[in-house]
Amino acid sequence: MRCSPTGEVLFSDCRVPDAQLCGKQGEGFIDSLRILDGGRISIAALSVGVAQGAYEAALKYSKQRKQFGRFISEFQAIQHKLADMATEIDAARLLTHRAAWMKDQGKSVNKESAMAKLYASEVAVRVANEAVQVHGGYGFTKDYPVEKFYRDAKLCTIGEGTSEIQRLVIARQLLKGGC
Repeated sequence: MRCSPTGEVLFSDCRVPDAQLCGKQGEGFIDSLRILDGGRISIAALSVGVAQGAYEAALKYSKQRKQFGRFISEFQAIQHKLADMATEIDAARLLTHRAAWMKDQGKSVNKESAMAKLYASEVAVRVANEAVQVHGGYGFTKDYPVEKFYRDAKLCTIGEGTSEIQRLVIARQLLKGGC
C-alpha cells in the first residue's frame, strides 16, 4: 500500500488532563478492542475492492490477449479461474455486508467482523495471485495493474490483526456458544 504512509508515534512521560481523556481511565485496551471490530470491517471492504480490481483487470486482459489464435478467455482453464474469482469475491462481499449491517444495527460483531476480514483478505490474496497468473509474465510488470493488486492484497491479511488472530477471535466466540 504505497499510498498508506505508516509511522511510529512515541509518547514519553506524557500527561493527559482528565478533561482530554477519551473514554474512562484504565479502559483504553477494552475500547481499542471494540474499535478493532469496525476496523476489521473496513479491511474486509478494502480487501473486496482489491480483489474486485484484480478480477476486473484479469477479465479485461483475458478478452484481449490471444494465444494460439484464440483469446485466452476462450480457454477452459482461464474460464475456471475467472469463475472461482467472481464467486469468492461475491462471498467475501456478502460476509462484509453482513458484518457492516450488524454493526449498523448496534449488534456485537466480534465474530462476524473477524470472519469477514479473514475471508475477504485471503480472497484478495488468492484473486490477485490468479490475476497475475492470467496475465502471465506481464503480471509482474508495472504496465498492468495486477502487480500492484498482488502487492497490496497481502497487507490485508496482516492489518487489523493477522489471519491467525482472526481465527483465534472466531474460535473464542464459537467456543463461548456464539454459533
